[in-house]
Amino acid sequence: MKFERGVPLARHTTLGTGGPARVFARPETLGELEEALALAEHEGLGVTVVGLGSNLLPADDGVDRLVLRLAGELAAVAVDRPLVAAGGGATNAVVLHGARQAGLGGFEFACAIPGTTGGGVWMNAGAYGGDFSQVLERALVATASGAAWLTPGELGLTYRRSSLRDGQVVARVELRLAPRRPDDIKATVSELQARRKAAQPTNRRTFGSVFKNPDHELTAGLMLQACGLKGHRIGGAQISPMHANFIENAGDARSADALALMVEARRRAFEQYGVELEHEVRFLELPELPPLR
Repeated sequence: MKFERGVPLARHTTLGTGGPARVFARPETLGELEEALALAEHEGLGVTVVGLGSNLLPADDGVDRLVLRLAGELAAVAVDRPLVAAGGGATNAVVLHGARQAGLGGFEFACAIPGTTGGGVWMNAGAYGGDFSQVLERALVATASGAAWLTPGELGLTYRRSSLRDGQVVARVELRLAPRRPDDIKATVSELQARRKAAQPTNRRTFGSVFKNPDHELTAGLMLQACGLKGHRIGGAQISPMHANFIENAGDARSADALALMVEARRRAFEQYGVELEHEVRFLELPELPPLR
């Protein structure tokens, strides 16, 4: 396994922003992953897995961290009905394809999540009424001192979050799915993808949903739309004219531009609705959003 220095994270994030990582590696086995985590512990570095690079906003000046992209057997998929086993670096699309071929349903919601299974567990990713907590049997979580299988309860999966912390990496997952006809799975996926394409800027560079939906009659997107923020631009980033809970790279965007848009969006939502929106995107060495009170 090769350890690289100064790899620009803009190459690895879906928004296309982010400065260089102090160390970058692509472990392909559990042993290589544990080696990388041991290096991070020795050098006193935080650890981040980029997956497909969605849901991630790194600092423009770079990050003093070990950044990992899981590959090889850590991105492989195997089926042992009713379980689907996948590496933490396996994309949701590949896992869903394997499940459909095996006639196993329940993971269709993931067709709307452009990420990996490891990232899905980390944030309990979900869409269209489904999330990872509903299908996860267990996850193998690696640290510098070894690896252990954890159940959804032990992972603390709740709405768009888990109890996983820096230095813990989801190396493998097992999903328990249910028998379903492949044609029915395909039909559901086609319907969900059409709904997503009609409502979200799928052909633009974004990091996915910006804010979690609040406990309110309006979703975050509808709230920000009502605040007049569609198309609002700062620097090279803009709030999507199609869906106000997405930030697009409109040309040479910086993470700082996206962060400024988030600050303004939270301010307007709080002033108009008294709601403090909580961001869904993960920050890497960026300042937290300022308090609203």
